[in-house]
Amino acid sequence: MATAKKAAKKPAAKKPAAKKPAAKKPAAKKPAAKKAAPAKKKPAAKKPAKKAAAKRKPNAAFMKAMTPSAALAAVVGAMPMPRTEVTKKIWDYIKKNKLQDAINRRLINADEKLKAVFGGKGKVSMFEMTKLVSNHLK
Repeated sequence: MATAKKAAKKPAAKKPAAKKPAAKKPAAKKPAAKKAAPAKKKPAAKKPAKKAAAKRKPNAAFMKAMTPSAALAAVVGAMPMPRTEVTKKIWDYIKKNKLQDAINRRLINADEKLKAVFGGKGKVSMFEMTKLVSNHLK
């Protein structure tokens, strides 16, 4: 009989465990219910336009025609011209003759004409260049 009692108890011991309710996952945000056509915004009031002729005026000191020295004239020409034009022509000369340093683009490798302008220096930074060029303008 002992075996019969054990047999009877076994099925009772194997009761399935009650399942726990699944943890709720955060629900993905659902798009809000579509509303009727959104209200159109009024166009922003236009600001009164500034003066049409309010462009920057060039500084008179930069625009004053200056005569280059003989050494500088070999690079940019002998005609009197403003400082801005002299700088543009020097950069055109540098780029045409590939005188800008390949590694440090701020340095300029001077050739024979530019060495005369740069006071005999072989390499000059682009910031130092304007100072040295201004010594050759009258």
